[in-house]
Amino acid sequence: KFVVTYMRSTNGSAFVATISGTSLSFGSASTFASSSSANHINPVFDSNAGKVVICYTDTNNSSYGTAVVGTVSGTSISFGSPVVFQSANSKEMSVVFDSNSNKIIVAYKNDANSQYGTAVVGTVSGTSITYGTPVVFETGTSNDMKAAYDSNAGKVVFVYQDASNSSYATAVVGTVSGTSISFGTPVVFESSSSENFGVAFDSSNNKIVIAR
Repeated sequence: KFVVTYMRSTNGSAFVATISGTSLSFGSASTFASSSSANHINPVFDSNAGKVVICYTDTNNSSYGTAVVGTVSGTSISFGSPVVFQSANSKEMSVVFDSNSNKIIVAYKNDANSQYGTAVVGTVSGTSITYGTPVVFETGTSNDMKAAYDSNAGKVVFVYQDASNSSYATAVVGTVSGTSISFGTPVVFESSSSENFGVAFDSSNNKIVIAR
C-alpha cells in the first residue's frame, strides 16, 4: 500500500492507495491533524514497527514540531495521539528511517535556536513515538533540508542550504546510537547558492546521489 498525506482546507489528512496492475484505487481520507494545522508534512515508513510516521509543523500549537503514528489496515489508516518532538517553531523538516537502529530521524530548522539545523531520534512503539534529545548539526540558518539513509554505511545523510555560509549546498553525516545521534563535520559540496534539493541512496553502487 501507499499512504498519501496532504493538507486540505479543513485538516491534515491521509489516505491509503492500492496498486492493481496499472490502476490505483483509494480508501477514504482520515484526519491526523484538525483545523488546518499541519504544514511541512513529511511521512516515512518504519519497516521494523510496520507503521507510518507523519511529521509536521502544528500551527495550532505554536508551530511545534509534531509527529503521529499511523496504522494501515486494508484500505484505511488510523492514528495514535500526536506527540511533540520540538517545543518551538520547527519547519523545513525531512524525515528518514534508519534500518540499522530501527529509529526515525527528523531533521528540521529550529526557529527558537537561531534557525540552526537540528535533528532528533524517534522510537515507535505500538501507536506512539518517543524521542531522544534534539542535537544541533549546523550552527547556522539551515534551509530546505532533505535526508537519506545509507544502508551500506549504516548512516544518515542530511543535505541542506547553509544560509549562514552564502547559502552554499552542504551535507553532513549522522550516526544513530540508542536514542541519540552524533554528526561529523558539515561539508560544502557546491560553493554557490543552492536550494530545492533531492537526495537518494543508490544501493547498487553504495552512493548518495544529490540533485539541486
